[in-house]
Amino acid sequence: MSIRGHGIDLIECARIAALLDRHGGRFRQRILTPAERDAAARYQDAVPHIAGRFAAKEAVLKVLGTGWRGKIAWTDIEIVNDSAGAPHVRLSGEAANVAQQRGIARIILSITHTESYAAASAIGLAD
Repeated sequence: MSIRGHGIDLIECARIAALLDRHGGRFRQRILTPAERDAAARYQDAVPHIAGRFAAKEAVLKVLGTGWRGKIAWTDIEIVNDSAGAPHVRLSGEAANVAQQRGIARIILSITHTESYAAASAIGLAD
């Protein structure tokens, strides 16, 4: 396997809290897939969790080399956890097309957060 791209992102949880206060459900629907919204609903304070997902999606966009240009939607990038809690990336739509064009077969991801900050690092791998 070879590395095709790397991305990292850091976000203040207060920024996500402000967006949730201002836009609530509309923000959640635009940014999170149904599975991600279900996962966030399990937390008493979902802000750090949602901020981590936001940072992860930004990091994945950097791996893809696109930013928010083109037709990629936030929900084209889904972050799910396996039974041990490790995050995994699922791509669909335009994000999957871009990954295929760049020869990215898999993205490995790490997310961390505190009450104040969330960060994510993503690495795109080719077969």
